[in-house]
Amino acid sequence: MPDELAGLVDAARGGDQSAFEALVRATTADTYTLAFRLTGNEEDARDVVQETYLRAYKGIGKFRGDAQFSTWLYRITANCAANQLGRRKRHRHDDLTDDTPIEDLSPGVDPSAQAEASNLRDRLTVALDDLPPTLRSVVVLRDVYDLPHEAIAAELGISESAAKVRLHRARKQLRERLFRLPGEEVDARAV
Repeated sequence: MPDELAGLVDAARGGDQSAFEALVRATTADTYTLAFRLTGNEEDARDVVQETYLRAYKGIGKFRGDAQFSTWLYRITANCAANQLGRRKRHRHDDLTDDTPIEDLSPGVDPSAQAEASNLRDRLTVALDDLPPTLRSVVVLRDVYDLPHEAIAAELGISESAAKVRLHRARKQLRERLFRLPGEEVDARAV
């Protein structure tokens, strides 16, 4: 655990509320970023962050320090995100607005290339949203945060081989959804 957080963690474990508040301030940006990457939605990410810190506050006394504080917090965030996504799937709807912003084209940028990149980004976001939370969290931790398999396993509380298998399955499902050949059927088990 980084030295600057170690003292705060120890104090928070001892019941020092101001130390816990300092931990929240020190880790909020990373926690929100992870929550947003896992949920793909600002409102859901804010809910996940709030739930994460509520659970962390309730459980800080039980934190043994076997793993880094950030690892423990990532695990809580991933679990909260999975719960939030489960709730969202049960209440899924599309927001329709008349004031959807239109991005200005930058000078010197090929409009068709920008449109293609935007289209791919949108398709990737949808494909990530459609992945089960257990697979999405592994992809985000590996491909966005560039964590090694060992760290992913520790953060999610799974074995390293399970992390590798989940990453393989997630990437396969993304590849099938994003780069399907004309006339090729999607594997029903992957959906």
